[in-house]
Amino acid sequence: MRKTERQRKIVEIINEKNIETQEELQAELSGHGIKTTQATLSRDIRELGLRKTGAGSGKQHYITGESGSINGAGYYREVLRTGIISVEEAENLVVVKTVSGAAMAAAAAIDNMNIEGVAGCIAGDDTIFIAVKRRDDIPSIISELGKM
Repeated sequence: MRKTERQRKIVEIINEKNIETQEELQAELSGHGIKTTQATLSRDIRELGLRKTGAGSGKQHYITGESGSINGAGYYREVLRTGIISVEEAENLVVVKTVSGAAMAAAAAIDNMNIEGVAGCIAGDDTIFIAVKRRDDIPSIISELGKM
């Protein structure tokens, strides 16, 4: 399993469940067929900029930095800035070429940036297809990605 795929699954899991410990996160990953060591998981948590927040019951759980934090937006911009090679229109899609292995992380960043007109992304190893809501949205999407 590639690092970007594992990290994307980590973000999905913590967005769906209140995960309090690395052990719980490791068990959830294992339940999805992803085996990882504690050291790798700790590195992923640091690289993703995950942090803990209070759950109101005295317990804490992991959250992404995107919840009103500049760190989350900054992380997504950095992924896009360092990963994207080109962005172009193709009929009713926007096609994004990335460095090898960066497409899934960049697609997750695009999805989480809530860019107006983006319906969703499909990512391979180095290519992302962005489905647009309306063909007229394409220029503004390309412009927005260019700003990143």
